Formats: sequence, C-alpha cells, structure tokens
Amino acid sequence: MFFSNSLENQLQRWNETIRNQPQNPNAYIRRGMVKFQLAKIDESIEDFDKAEQLDPRVKPYLWQRGLSYYYAERFAEGAQQFEIDLTVNAQDVEETVWRYLCIARFSGVEEARNSLLTVKNDPRRVMQRVYDLYAGDCTPDDVLNVGRSQGINGNFYSHLYLGLYYEVENNLDLAQEYIVKATDNYKIDDYMWYLAQVHKKLRV
Repeated sequence: MFFSNSLENQLQRWNETIRNQPQNPNAYIRRGMVKFQLAKIDESIEDFDKAEQLDPRVKPYLWQRGLSYYYAERFAEGAQQFEIDLTVNAQDVEETVWRYLCIARFSGVEEARNSLLTVKNDPRRVMQRVYDLYAGDCTPDDVLNVGRSQGINGNFYSHLYLGLYYEVENNLDLAQEYIVKATDNYKIDDYMWYLAQVHKKLRV
C-alpha cells in the first residue's frame, strides 16, 4: 500500500483532532482528504458533507468532494460541485476539466466538450495545453511535449490528464498506460499524485 503508514498516522491525528474539536469544519475536510488518499471514497464524502453542514460557506471550496464524487461514480453531483467551485476560482483549468470528465461520464464526450467552460489565465503551461486537448484544439503529443519541458510536475500532470482523457473516450488501454506512468514514473508530493494512485488502485 502506497505510503499507508504515514496516511494511517495522519488519519489517527485527524480522528483525535475531531474528538477534541467536533465542530471544526477544517478538520473534517483534512480527514476527508486523508480518507480519499486511502481510497475510502464514500467515507471521504461523509467528512466533506459534515464540513459543509458545520459551515455552509465552505461549499464552493470543496473541490476535493468533487474528486471523490467522480470516483464514487456520482458524476452529476461531481459536475455540480465543480461548477460551484468555478464561481470562486474561474481561472482554474483543473476544475473545468474535472467538470468535463463528470459530464462526459453521464452525458457523453460531445456534450462535455460543447459545455466546456472558458478558462484563459491558468499560469501553468501544461494545464493550458491540457485544456486545449479537452477543447479539441491540440493533440496528446502537444500535451506530452509541454509536460516534458516543465520537469517532473509537468510530466506528471500531462500523463494524469491524458489518462483521464482516454478513460472518458473509452480507450481503457491508453488510459491505464498513462495513469500508471503518472504514478510510477513521476511521483510528486501532491494531492493529485495520490488521486492517480487511487485511480490505479480502483480502476486499473
């Protein structure tokens, strides 16, 4: 199990924090994130829901719940979460792409592409290129080339989002190839790397 000891330790710490501060929404968000990283998807959603219950103002910032919805196959709720997130973070390619991925799973790729929201100012070149791919304006090789020029982070993100792109295109062999490369060859200290690990564990 990937990093399971340190994640189990983090889980214990957040369990203790919540025992001492049962009304602390941030503690539930943090514990939900650890549960997601441990591939406890439904439990992670329960914690994100509890955080919103304690403080409804966190709702547009619960992008983590959108990701959990995707892996729980609750795609309509995932799309809705990312739409709400984009009201406070309109220039984030990842939120837009995850909304696309959710819509593609319940309405098809064509509908997802037609409803892709405009994002112009994400500072990450690799994510700009990922956006172009999902919009139908560039090739997978273009994404990989920009990823290569951006070091390990660029390589990780280009492979992750190509894997996800191929998954909704129903090209499961290529999806698997890119997700496995993202996790095994480009390990970074980032929540999205854990997401790739979760994807590999649940889907590959």
